[in-house]
Amino acid sequence: MLIMVSLTLHFLLLFSVLIFVSSLPECPKCGNMDVPYPLSTDKNCGNPMYKIHCNNGTLQFSSAADQEFLYKILSINPNEHKLVISPPLIQKNTCQSPDLSLGGFKIDENSPFNISSHNTVMLFNCSENILLSPLNCSSKSQCRQFEERVVQGNGCRNTLCCSFLKDSAMTSHRIRLRTGGCTAYTSVINLKPGDIAVDAWNYGIQLQWLPPPVPANVL
Repeated sequence: MLIMVSLTLHFLLLFSVLIFVSSLPECPKCGNMDVPYPLSTDKNCGNPMYKIHCNNGTLQFSSAADQEFLYKILSINPNEHKLVISPPLIQKNTCQSPDLSLGGFKIDENSPFNISSHNTVMLFNCSENILLSPLNCSSKSQCRQFEERVVQGNGCRNTLCCSFLKDSAMTSHRIRLRTGGCTAYTSVINLKPGDIAVDAWNYGIQLQWLPPPVPANVL
């Protein structure tokens, strides 16, 4: 009997939380960008599970490794539950990404966000150990075009670079960097094989989110 009462109270509490969250309004614009539900820039709007940041009119996404390290949000597609963040600029003449000390880009595995399978990730200044992995580290890899024709990549010339398409067989919550592994990266969305027009590449890291659960009262 006590177990049944406890379960009932737990269910009612969970139900009330869902009702409260679903009743929160959509967040106001951040600068010129809409903040569609369930994305949340404040505890009083959106769904807190979908937390992003609005700082001085700029939308940003925080790293799971350090909440103070923020990535600029470039676009949001609420119909497809996707947003695009800007990969951090590779530091000039160092071939290091600013988030190297954090281990690269990382999303909390318990969050509703993950890295979509439309990203071609390019890793730079890699150790030879990476040759044991199933990545494209050949002289024809598109990362070579980035090194040779993009100012950011100039400091990575003559280092080992590799590229790969993020897919369901890989972790969808991080792009790993480390000293002794690879120290810099960038990402391009919907990159086609053989496309060497680097100026026209769609640079960004596309994230997708799971839609929030629908409260039982609207089913």
